[in-house]
Amino acid sequence: MRAAVLGIGIMGAAMARSLARAGHEVAVWNRTRARADDAAGDSITAYGTVREAVAGADLVITVLFDADNVLAVADDVVAALDQHAVWLQVSTVGPEGMARIAAAASAVGDRLLDAPVLGTRKPAEDGNLVVLLSGPPPARDRAGWALDAIGSRTQVVGDEVGAASALKLVCNSWVATLCAAVGQATALATALGLDPAQFLEAIGGGPVDTPYAHAKGALMAAGAYAPPSFSVDGVVKDVGLMVSSAQGTGFRDDLLRTLLDLYSDVAVAGHGEDDMAAVRTAF
Repeated sequence: MRAAVLGIGIMGAAMARSLARAGHEVAVWNRTRARADDAAGDSITAYGTVREAVAGADLVITVLFDADNVLAVADDVVAALDQHAVWLQVSTVGPEGMARIAAAASAVGDRLLDAPVLGTRKPAEDGNLVVLLSGPPPARDRAGWALDAIGSRTQVVGDEVGAASALKLVCNSWVATLCAAVGQATALATALGLDPAQFLEAIGGGPVDTPYAHAKGALMAAGAYAPPSFSVDGVVKDVGLMVSSAQGTGFRDDLLRTLLDLYSDVAVAGHGEDDMAAVRTAF
């Protein structure tokens, strides 16, 4: 099959390689052409325009920073999308952003899938992402070959686009909270005269342990925040989407707003492009 991947950052480049490794032909495009050229290789071809990349593809993946960036390419995707091709929208845009994209893609709405993923650099490179999927069942069926290539499993959230994007925000709220909690605990240990490693040892193997605490705790201990698996700027964007999406629902967002302040402070301090583990520096 032939796939087009639009957006060749950490996740997009990894998805392109996973698709190629599975035996598919892959066209790649990025606003900064050099990134697309760097990703080119066996079964992966870089193109200078969105329309050139999309032409002839059986499936198009958009993996861009936010809804505005997806909307910037939407007209070209719609114009170049083949009659039976599927559009897999992977970017984290929230339900409101997905609604805007669906409106722009109304001409191909029966082939638009909402498909944000769980996982960062390593799962993406290994083709082990978890895909959260919502949209028309026939389009979901036609996308199976690509989902198998980029993910270890797919969770169908519903038949309407937007449902998967909502669940992605729920999952990322957990990730952002957990990482900040590890930063707080390790910083508190230091403030109280303890070695932060003692905190990780204390929870190790117990009911409150999680591999994520040890992974992020190790980065915090080393002060090693680059290269990022999930950038601070990305967390700020996503938590902002959570706050916006929760408005009018009756949901109490105090903790989300505190997280937004923490990660925003870290970004302003110069860590925006660093791994989210840099939230440790806020404490």
